[in-house]
Amino acid sequence: MSTALITRKFGQLALVVAVVLITACGGGSGSSSISGGGGTGSATVGRFAYVGNPLSSNVSAFTINATNGTLTPVAGSPFAAGTGSVDFVTDPSGKFGYVANGSANNVSAYTIDTTTGALTPVAGSPFAAGTGSYEFSIDPSGKFGYVVNGISNDVSAYTINTTTGALTPVTGSPFAAGTGPVYLNIDTSGKFGYVPNMNSNDISAYTINATTGALTPVTGSPFAAGTGPTGSFAIDPSGKFGYVVNYSSNNVSAYTINATTGALAPVAGSPFAAGTHPNGSFSIDPSGKFGYVSNTTSNNVSAYTINTTTGALTPVAGSPFAAGSNPFSFTIDPSSKFGYVANPGSNNVSAYAINTTTGTLTPVAGSPFVAGTGPAFFFIDPSGKFGYVANQSSNNVSVYTIDSTTGVLTPVAGSPFAVGMGPIAVNVLQ
Repeated sequence: MSTALITRKFGQLALVVAVVLITACGGGSGSSSISGGGGTGSATVGRFAYVGNPLSSNVSAFTINATNGTLTPVAGSPFAAGTGSVDFVTDPSGKFGYVANGSANNVSAYTIDTTTGALTPVAGSPFAAGTGSYEFSIDPSGKFGYVVNGISNDVSAYTINTTTGALTPVTGSPFAAGTGPVYLNIDTSGKFGYVPNMNSNDISAYTINATTGALTPVTGSPFAAGTGPTGSFAIDPSGKFGYVVNYSSNNVSAYTINATTGALAPVAGSPFAAGTHPNGSFSIDPSGKFGYVSNTTSNNVSAYTINTTTGALTPVAGSPFAAGSNPFSFTIDPSSKFGYVANPGSNNVSAYAINTTTGTLTPVAGSPFVAGTGPAFFFIDPSGKFGYVANQSSNNVSVYTIDSTTGVLTPVAGSPFAVGMGPIAVNVLQ
């Protein structure tokens, strides 16, 4: 299996350059794919699904059957994008969609037909970005958009026209980051942004001007991390703590976040040991009590209890828990009862029941569940009813119904569904 696309998504820059793609991890405000889910479990089923295809430079779009989960291509799909398009991101209103084109160094913008799901390019699209642009993120208000440029080592910032979806560069953009920045994650208040820098082994922190969208470095930034920080900077539900996975030093850095300044201070005992080559983002359950990280080389999942007062991590009894080959990015369902990880080396998905008292993981009956070739990222519909995994090497998307009692995955009729080339992430729009 080729790991080039997956490693681009989650931070192994050296491998990515070989395929002219670079850095990063998906997610953050405006993107469903980072956490692999969302909502509370009472949300309605998504109406449309979108998949960026970096090797065919387009976006596949589908309508979702809310009853059985089957996907039907939207008329006109796939829709053209730039070279190296990966993760399709929607704004909070659901009216606009964006994809950063990592090889074309720009951002494609679209209006979304809320009846059909069809995409129409915004006037002026694509919009220029820096070199190695990847993974567009949107602030919670929907007024500002950002793209990290992994080769020019900066962040392009834009105002978003809430009527047309057009992007206008923020004065002062691009804003300097460290070396090998991977993704800008914005806190839920929209006041602060954080960028792990994979090659300079630190985190750039910014205050976000609520009027202009401009980024100003937080005093003390950048803040030291471990070696090879990957994925996004994960913030716990309380907003008090932040975590980043360090691929090369095999650990997780933990920080307290100053609610006034945005500054980071290491949690006592940080960094906390993980398995071999932890990858993707640190996954935090909705209660903020437990955290999980997939270890790509040791083929398991490290589980921790999170001290809600200090932010410190303590391994859960029995951790690490076995997974398939080269597991990526642990996903927690909206109810916090189940967890899933795609295993691109063994072409399947490991499923676990989560003990909501202790955080321990127990394999779901029948796990692992068959996927396509090179499954990259398991995503859960906001309702918790369906699960999706993009198969980067077989160029399709596996779709499953999720049993709300057992967590068992059952392929929906017609799965897997064909998409373009090299898919990694699925975004579902309600």
